[in-house]
Amino acid sequence: MADSADGRAGITADLVAALIAAQFPQWRHLSVTPVASDGWDNRTYRLGEAKTVRLPTAADYAPAVSKESRWLPRLAPMLPASVPTIVGVGVPDLGYRFPWSVRRWIPGESADHARIDNPTEFAVSVAEFIRALQACDTAGAPMAGAHSFYRGGSLSHYDRETRDRLNSLTDRIDVTLATAVWNTAVAGRWNRSPVWFHGDIAPGNLLIDNGKLTAVIDFGTCGVGDPACDLVLAWTKLSGRSREAFRRTVRHDTGTWARARGWALWKALLTLTEHDTSAPGTETRTRRLIDEILAEHRDFGSRAEQPAAAHSRPTTATRLD
Repeated sequence: MADSADGRAGITADLVAALIAAQFPQWRHLSVTPVASDGWDNRTYRLGEAKTVRLPTAADYAPAVSKESRWLPRLAPMLPASVPTIVGVGVPDLGYRFPWSVRRWIPGESADHARIDNPTEFAVSVAEFIRALQACDTAGAPMAGAHSFYRGGSLSHYDRETRDRLNSLTDRIDVTLATAVWNTAVAGRWNRSPVWFHGDIAPGNLLIDNGKLTAVIDFGTCGVGDPACDLVLAWTKLSGRSREAFRRTVRHDTGTWARARGWALWKALLTLTEHDTSAPGTETRTRRLIDEILAEHRDFGSRAEQPAAAHSRPTTATRLD
């Protein structure tokens, strides 16, 4: 999560208030305040008690505004947890260069901060959400690509970057085994029909209320393609029984899990090489995550790929209209 201090990326509460006054004058009386915990790709502000304003911080993140506005209303009825409800879409104005949106506020704490009373139940609920998302109608949906930062596509897009990171970490991780994990992942393909993926099933995008999953937010990297990228929560949040419950419930084959390990390894390598690891515990947690990925490769990497269970499909596309 990014610093939520007002002014990051040149976006301030005063600017947001001015944009609201200019484009949604019916809400101009509502207070505008930064949220306590912000994302990186977007700035989010509370608008009164019942709404939020979400503004992309750079041009690369701007396409998500129209994508979410179009698809979230169609996906929402099919999903077992709440997703953002968009109540207004703003246009560039007052020196701000990108489209932006107004959403209903969803109560809850992110899973990286909230108390989760039953981790196994939480893991199952996230897996059920992923399965429900994958069962949604894909007609006309956006195929994985630049808009999803290639999540849902082939890991080969990040091949050179990942190998460069591996070469720089020879004194910090088992690079030989990590390279084997990556080689297996990058060689794999999703050879079935494309399915919906969220693209960033991370603890910060999972909302908890009274210890239970109630909402999944930030669909900016969503699309249709290979769902392996949505399995990385197995290592970033889950362990032991909760990880196994997630694995059983989401029901993917060993090839998909191999690619999922690749996605998790790629992100962990970026953390070790590009981000500030001086924060207490950051490097220790990241290296432990990598160790668990490598251990799973030793345990599962040589097993023959098993066919995945067929994903159910909606009986009619009208439920997404």
